[in-house]
Amino acid sequence: FPAAMGILTAIVGGLITSLFSRVSPLSIKGPAAGLITICAAAINEVSAIDHPTNAISHLSAILLIVSALQILIGYMRLGSLAELFPHSAIHGMLAAIGIIIIAKQIPVLLGDDPLTYKGEGPIQLIKDIPKFILNAHPHIAAIGIIGLVVIFFVPLLPFNSLKKIPPPMIVLLLTVPLGWVWHLKTEEPSYALVKIGDFWSSIRWAPNFSLIGTWIFWKYVFMFLFVNSLESLLTVKAIDNLDPLNRKTNPNNDLKALGVGNGVSAIFGGLPMISEVVRSSANIGFGGKSRAANFFHGVFLLISM
Repeated sequence: FPAAMGILTAIVGGLITSLFSRVSPLSIKGPAAGLITICAAAINEVSAIDHPTNAISHLSAILLIVSALQILIGYMRLGSLAELFPHSAIHGMLAAIGIIIIAKQIPVLLGDDPLTYKGEGPIQLIKDIPKFILNAHPHIAAIGIIGLVVIFFVPLLPFNSLKKIPPPMIVLLLTVPLGWVWHLKTEEPSYALVKIGDFWSSIRWAPNFSLIGTWIFWKYVFMFLFVNSLESLLTVKAIDNLDPLNRKTNPNNDLKALGVGNGVSAIFGGLPMISEVVRSSANIGFGGKSRAANFFHGVFLLISM
């Protein structure tokens, strides 16, 4: 997928799903890291049947069917089956996601060359931390460590006025000038810099249903349906447990909204979406109170594009 499709999915997740009543008030909908493996496998298998340039169009058709089934399941009130999963399973899922994210971000934070850790799993990444430290780029590592210190320690300071500013904003105020002072744009390797692509040219009418009669098509329909729906509903359940107002989401309504969001995203070639655990927990941490936060998440991403 073009990287722009991750942004598209987040925009759709914010603008579309937040319009539904009785959805999760604090969860933020966006592209799902946990579904990358299924997306990659689906594109590989479809590319073996048709030309690889058509793979995303076939996957968009698969996701449209998934979205229709999610809406149907929501109306059948089967989303409540997620309540059968114990809290320990949810805690395990969230802890695993957290460990994977931390492991994958350590070499990025230190400015290591991606070729040194390409293809490594979380366990190997953790084992390679000494290697990453030895190969760190000092200026990038300094910016990363400053960012971590601000995020973890600023909230502990006894200044109420400072606590009203989200720590990530303070990180930007400190580190963007450092990037200029240290000439990151000219003196650091290209892999360390963000490249702005052409977002709007990546959006197109995508679905191609020519493989609907094949086993591969329906295999991935049910894989996406099960993993996408379950992961999203379990995340919503976890976020409800963090809600300071102790509200409980109607899982069937949330599944309907998820289905509509997935459908709109798929039409334009976007990725599948879920209730994002990282963004949702950040939303709670920075004082989110209603689904307006999800809406403005989509609005500001749209404006930035």
